[in-house]
Amino acid sequence: MMKRWMSSAIRSTWGHVERGPEDAILGVTIAFQKDPNPNKINLGVGAYRGDDGKPFVLESVRMAEVLLLEEGHAMEYLPVVGDKEFLSHALRLAYGKSQPKYTAAIQTLSGTGACRMAGAFFQKYAHEKPPLVLLPTPSWANHNAIFTHAGCNVHSYRYYQPSTRGLDFSGMIADLEGAPKGAMVLLHACAHNPTGVDPSPEQWKEVSKVCLRGGLLPFFDMAYQGFTSGDAEKDAVAVRMFVEDGHDVVLAQSFSKNFGLYGHRVGALSFVTSSPAEADAVTSQLKILARPMYSNPPITGVRIVNEILREAPLEAKWREEMRGMAERIISVRVQLRDELEKRCGSPLDWSHITSQHGMFCYSGLTPEQVDRLSNEWSVYLTRNGRISMAGVTSHNVTYLADAIHAVTS
Repeated sequence: MMKRWMSSAIRSTWGHVERGPEDAILGVTIAFQKDPNPNKINLGVGAYRGDDGKPFVLESVRMAEVLLLEEGHAMEYLPVVGDKEFLSHALRLAYGKSQPKYTAAIQTLSGTGACRMAGAFFQKYAHEKPPLVLLPTPSWANHNAIFTHAGCNVHSYRYYQPSTRGLDFSGMIADLEGAPKGAMVLLHACAHNPTGVDPSPEQWKEVSKVCLRGGLLPFFDMAYQGFTSGDAEKDAVAVRMFVEDGHDVVLAQSFSKNFGLYGHRVGALSFVTSSPAEADAVTSQLKILARPMYSNPPITGVRIVNEILREAPLEAKWREEMRGMAERIISVRVQLRDELEKRCGSPLDWSHITSQHGMFCYSGLTPEQVDRLSNEWSVYLTRNGRISMAGVTSHNVTYLADAIHAVTS
């Protein structure tokens, strides 16, 4: 008996579990941290940095934190649906003053949680099973895993044209025209991740028409509102256009980038519906989905957002700071392009650095060139050539340009 007990104790319950690969971006950061080179640059992390290269906390956020401390709030659970004042602010920010009359909404664990919740809702309530979610090629690396794990069938449509480092608009339209009725089309509202390539307003209008004709459901992921151009209203043009055109838009919102609340996991998911009864039914089912996932959303981050968007002076301060973050990113794009073309004398076309938008630049660097950047220059980015422009500063842009010129010459 003792021998049998010992042999079963030695056997490991989870010994068959293989170690999974590191997340690509996490791997970049680990390599960067181990590098002793004082000139090293981390261009992998999708979080804003100031021109000193350090994490940046908005002054409006600090002011909101002081107000919250003075108000002495309790730390009770939020309702499953989340903070209703926050949801009201989120809808106003996304849809504008003339927001849809009947909207279902729930607070989520940032944009990632909003996408995951949407996937779960699609899986349960889409007319076609399993639901088809169409992603642009390429898309945020996590999108495929999110919707696959939610039980959706994930396919793609053409989006990025490597030869021009711009939008493959004709390919995009052709693929959407060929998509089956009822498919959910994921659209990056602004600052497409990872390419930084966005349709023009005229192109958005054509995409809207194609989706209407084909009976496709537009699902917007809006992670960079205000962070793209510095103007939150301008960055919401596509979402508002589709609503005006009569789409039942589904929208995932993140407040990580534009408020700098990365660790607070502040987000929202909303569905434009046709009636009060429909909005109520969708909201009720979203709550039922959320309850076994995480039960109640976090409270502190939404309180910060509420403080900022509740009072006009503090909201104006936030909008000014948001514009400042966007303008810094735009500025270093111009600097990097100028360094490559004018000082380094690179014969290559680097116009895409300034024509792309938002935090990321899809550089066009090959995996082999990226490897040389890290091995020879201690410049770290993901092997698809995506540069986080937040990691570029006025202090390291010359060194970065020299590195890129060296590996592309």
